[in-house]
Amino acid sequence: MSDPVLLPSKASISRHEGVKFEDVRVHLLERKMGSSRRRFLTHLARSKGFIVEDTLSDAVTHVVSEESQASSLWKWLKGCGLKNLPMMHILNIIWFTDSMREGRPVAVETRHLIQVCVLATVSQYACQRQTTTENNNKIFTDAFEVLAESYEFNEMEGPCLAFRRAASVLKSLPWAVQCLGATEDLPCLGEHSKAVMEEILQYGRSFEVEKILSDERYQTLKLFTSVFGVGPKTGEKWYRRGLRSFSDILAEPSIHLNRMQQSGFLHYGDISRAVSKAEAQALGNIIDEAVHVITTDAILALTGGFRRGKEFGHDVDFIVTTPELGKEGHLLTSLIDQLEQQGILLFCEHQTSTFDMSKLPSHRFEAMDHFAKCFLILRLENSQVVGGLHDAEEGGRSWRAVRVDLVSPPIDRYAFALLGWTGSRQFERDLRRFARMERRMLLDNHALFDKTKKEFLAATTEKDIFAHLGLEYIEPWQRNA
Repeated sequence: MSDPVLLPSKASISRHEGVKFEDVRVHLLERKMGSSRRRFLTHLARSKGFIVEDTLSDAVTHVVSEESQASSLWKWLKGCGLKNLPMMHILNIIWFTDSMREGRPVAVETRHLIQVCVLATVSQYACQRQTTTENNNKIFTDAFEVLAESYEFNEMEGPCLAFRRAASVLKSLPWAVQCLGATEDLPCLGEHSKAVMEEILQYGRSFEVEKILSDERYQTLKLFTSVFGVGPKTGEKWYRRGLRSFSDILAEPSIHLNRMQQSGFLHYGDISRAVSKAEAQALGNIIDEAVHVITTDAILALTGGFRRGKEFGHDVDFIVTTPELGKEGHLLTSLIDQLEQQGILLFCEHQTSTFDMSKLPSHRFEAMDHFAKCFLILRLENSQVVGGLHDAEEGGRSWRAVRVDLVSPPIDRYAFALLGWTGSRQFERDLRRFARMERRMLLDNHALFDKTKKEFLAATTEKDIFAHLGLEYIEPWQRNA
């Protein structure tokens, strides 16, 4: 007979006299335990100052069971109508016997847990999940990111995406996975992902990941691709030529670095260092002031990780445009002139617009769009940043170099560009995949095209795009997939 779900009665509260541990309320499940053993254990626990609730209710903090079938137990618990179930510790008898031996409630360890239940259905699409910057499963997602990057270096797109999707799902969970059974109902977790997780749960680390991290090729490509302007293919080419360090590259006469790579090496110390939110805001003030000299009605928006609520990033991304369609055409070139006149432009690569509305949105994810854009390195003074430069050297120079990307879409494409440039990368991938697979639409940074109606759908805000897709709006700070 199952225990009814009730709030603690006055009778049960009266039995809490002589209680030593007010914050812990234990319920011993009679299932598989039997009534006589349960009575004995209840008396034992109460004699040691524990609160033991006779009935299972939302007041219970620790549920103790002798049931070995975790799935059967959780199915039963789900049917009890408990609102507080996600917050309860569902424990095996080991926790209880450890606590009785110590004469106090011992800390809950992984070995004590029967399973954490996945109560809500988790979507396979990041655009249907809320993912903040708080990651409860960093120990797993860090491992997955290493594996994904390793597959990327080996040009194996399938496994790379699989690990990125798996990491994205775990990042969205409001709880920490403490046993593999908790992942039973989660999407995007394949056998390889689960094997890595099981190893981490058992040993606190993944031997496969450690092997990758100690691999010379991985270490070298990781180092080379950390340089501004160097991608995996260039890194691989240098590695195959026997180059292993920056000094090897710079000393090799046959290596011809392009302008971006030259600047990447020149300012490596600065641009490989994290950029703080205060530094991003300072750069926003500089660009805002410069662009408003050009046109008083300029629109400037901070995008990327900082718009998603991150405290630190690798670079700073902005969208800049004007309310008047067509007027944005020469905005970036004028802005570059302004920054150059101020003496803060250390590097600039400008790409003119190739945007053409007659080209349909691509069915594949593309990191870049066809709007006018420029990739900059700017000089940021310590005096311009509230609280000073992040991680500034004591007694060192009073400025640092920072990577800044600017994109300038026409105003009628602004909502699409803002959505695309805000990210995260995985959020954007899944948003486009959702549009294609679930709505027969094509979405990218330029437009949303309905394949059924054979027409482009207009949008002036991000909310318009979500509405067209039939999706609940996800705030920027909830897109850290």
